[in-house]
Amino acid sequence: MVQYYTVFGRQVGSHVLAMITLGTMAGGVTLSMGGSKAQKAQGPPINASSPDEETFIKDFLKSAEGGDSKTGNNVDATKKDAGR
Repeated sequence: MVQYYTVFGRQVGSHVLAMITLGTMAGGVTLSMGGSKAQKAQGPPINASSPDEETFIKDFLKSAEGGDSKTGNNVDATKKDAGR
């Protein structure tokens, strides 16, 4: 019923070898997927002549990228047809 193999002088069942293989693969994948996350790419430096201009540019870029919920369209994202 179970095929036995001799590994390092011990009898080991085929089901045990399969579990060890799957566990080793899952552990390897888990370890390789871990680590630090990729940092977000920085854009070119902002060459503003005043601090007010710099904050305006940063706020504009944030709203253009969708980071600001005050601006943008008023479409409800939960509706599939978006009110059409």
